[in-house]
Amino acid sequence: MRILLGGAGGAPTNNVSRSLRLGGSGDTLIGMNAAPAELLLADVDERHLVPPAVAPDYPERLLELLERSSPDLIHVQNDVEVRAISRMRNEIEAAGVKHYLPAAETVENCVDKFRSYEIWRRAGVPVAETIPIGDEGDLRDAFDRFSGRLWLRAREGGGGFGALPVDGPDQYEFARGWIERFRGWGSFTASERLSPDSVTWLSLWFEGDLVVGQTRKRILWHFANRTLSGVTGVTGVARTWSSEPITEAALAAVQNIDPRPHGIFAVDLTIDDAGSPRVTEINIGRFFTTVLFFAEAGLNLPQIYRDIALEGRLPDLKQKLDPLPDDLVWIRGMDAEPVLARLGDVEGLEDA
Repeated sequence: MRILLGGAGGAPTNNVSRSLRLGGSGDTLIGMNAAPAELLLADVDERHLVPPAVAPDYPERLLELLERSSPDLIHVQNDVEVRAISRMRNEIEAAGVKHYLPAAETVENCVDKFRSYEIWRRAGVPVAETIPIGDEGDLRDAFDRFSGRLWLRAREGGGGFGALPVDGPDQYEFARGWIERFRGWGSFTASERLSPDSVTWLSLWFEGDLVVGQTRKRILWHFANRTLSGVTGVTGVARTWSSEPITEAALAAVQNIDPRPHGIFAVDLTIDDAGSPRVTEINIGRFFTTVLFFAEAGLNLPQIYRDIALEGRLPDLKQKLDPLPDDLVWIRGMDAEPVLARLGDVEGLEDA
C-alpha cells in the first residue's frame, strides 16, 4: 500500500514512519512537508513539498499531490493539518484516498481548546476552570478569580504554544504584555493552576467502539529549562502507568466530545493538588510524538491504525485498556536514539 504522511521529517511523523516500518507491512511511505529542510530528515520513500496547511492554495496543491502520488491512505500529525484535511474529507474521498478521521465536528471542537472545555464542563467531566480572554477586563477578572495564580495559553496550537504560568497578582503587567506579544486578545484562555504532573491517554476507536487505550505519564519535558512555562511539547522521559481514575476521566472526555468516536483520541490530563485528574485537551486525529515508545514496547498503534484503515482488520488484543506493563520508560534526547528501559534501571542508577 501507499501511505501519505504530513509533516514528514518532523519528530511526530518520523515516529509514525518508524512504527510502520517496525510493523513490517512493506508499505511505500510518501512524505509531504512545507519545510524543505525537514523533508530531508524524513524516514519516507518519496518526498513532496506542499504549502503550509493554512495557505490559501493548500487544498488545491494537496489534491494535485493526491492525483500525482496515488496514495491509498492519508495521515497527518499536527492540529492545523488535521483540521485542514478534515475540512477536505469529501474531496479526499472523491480522489479515492482513504482517511481514518474522527467526525468533522469533533475535529473542530477539539482543535479549539476552549470549545472542548465548554462541552466537558457542561457534561460534568473533570476539567480545570477556564475563562476566555477577550480583553484586559477578562484578564483582570481571571486574576481575581484565580487569586493571581493562573495558566495562560492559546486556544489553538500544540507544544505548549503561548503557555505562561502566572504566580501572583503582581504579575498582571507581565501577563498582559505576554498576551500582546502573541496578539492573543480573543485567542487566549486563562485557567486555574494545577500541579506540574501530566498524563496522556492515547486511544484508538472504530465506529464508536474502543480498540485500545494506553496511558503514559510524563516524567520530564525535554528542554524545559529553556521556556518560561516549563512546557515544550517535547517529552524527554515518559513511563507506562495505569490508573483507574485516569482511564475513567479519559473515557468520559472522549465519549462526551463524540458519542461515536472514530480514529485517534489522545487525551491530555493534569493532576490537581488533591491528586485527581483534570482533562485539559484532546489531541485529535493524530498520535503523540512518542508513539514509537509503545510500538517498541509491543503495542504498535500506527500499525493497528493502518490495518484498520486500509484492510478493515481489527487487532486481537487480550486487553483493551493499558495492555502494556507499568513502569516501562522511554528516554529521548537530541541526536540520540531513544532508549526503552524499565523504571528500576533508572532508579538503580540513582541509588548507585
